[in-house]
Amino acid sequence: MKRIVFPGIAMIGVSYALARFSFGMFLPDIAESLNLMEAALGAVSSLAYLAYCVALLTSSVFIYRAGEHTVVQMAGLSAVLGMIGIAIAPNLYILAVGVFVAGLSSGWASPALSQVATLTLKPADRDRGNTWINTGTSFGLILSGPVVLLFTEHWRLSYSLFALIGIGVMLWNWKTAPAGKSRKNEKPVSGHRLFNQWKRSGDLLIASFLVGTSSAIYWTFSRSYLTAEYDMSYIESAAFWIMMGISGILGGIAGGTIKQFGLAMAYRFTLVILVLSIAMITVPFVLMIYVSGILFGIAYIFMTGVFIVWGTRLFANNPSVAVSLSFLLLGIGQSLGSVIAGAIIERASYTAGFLLFAGIGLVGLVVPVKINENEIELKSK
Repeated sequence: MKRIVFPGIAMIGVSYALARFSFGMFLPDIAESLNLMEAALGAVSSLAYLAYCVALLTSSVFIYRAGEHTVVQMAGLSAVLGMIGIAIAPNLYILAVGVFVAGLSSGWASPALSQVATLTLKPADRDRGNTWINTGTSFGLILSGPVVLLFTEHWRLSYSLFALIGIGVMLWNWKTAPAGKSRKNEKPVSGHRLFNQWKRSGDLLIASFLVGTSSAIYWTFSRSYLTAEYDMSYIESAAFWIMMGISGILGGIAGGTIKQFGLAMAYRFTLVILVLSIAMITVPFVLMIYVSGILFGIAYIFMTGVFIVWGTRLFANNPSVAVSLSFLLLGIGQSLGSVIAGAIIERASYTAGFLLFAGIGLVGLVVPVKINENEIELKSK
């Protein structure tokens, strides 16, 4: 299990934390170095989301044609090339290309690695393996956070270092799984069965969209809230962000928890914790604020692990399809939620926005969790 899970964790860390999320942390210094205005920065930042969606939509095709291990290498290569592009960018256009190429990585990595884990690990280890691989984002944030704090003005050097790490992770994954398997000669799934699978994934997609929308305000505006409302310094707010990453490692226990209590119970309990963490940041006490960050880090990574397990059970023979769709709806919800959250904060207040989005998350409690052929909800055992 370790032979598959450890390099998978590293690839997720490179794809999400280094190639994608770290851009926002370095953005002020990148903007100053390249003399970019807010409109240009917004356009460039949106390319990472666009690339993520493109990669998610194409991942199943590439996995089917070239094999999941090849797509893992594609994810690593796009992360490395994108970060090199960002590191050497002399102007807006090269920066935009770098951000887009780097953004492809995360959209290819998650579905491919879920396919690797599901097809390679023993049935008893699959849920745990998938959810631990998913914690790679947290490990990546733990690595990138101190780099941002120490070398925030030297963003080119930082991205060069990240690219070198990405090369090492690519080689690690290649060594542990050197060859992919094409499925283009396999008999395709019947149209009737495929339709039933897509129909049964509707609840997963709704849940993913609601969680994405609800969590968007936290990912986008939590640091701004802390500095604007609580007058936290840059270092204090960055420490809050790093703490979120550290706590997210506990999301790796999702697989074991699902096995113990059932998928439905794990989903609903985690959703309650996620909603509570979003609301708790509005309580003006330092302890409550940091507890909010810790709970959010745990709950968000745990929840994405739940979605991966949910999807792999729905699409047992082709888990990358469900993971791609779930993460796509999660991303769409986050994109839409960020826009709505910004408007609400501007017209009302940060507090009103966070409480409203916590309420949106609560709607997800009514979504049924159905995973077997008869669409019977999985009960805790």
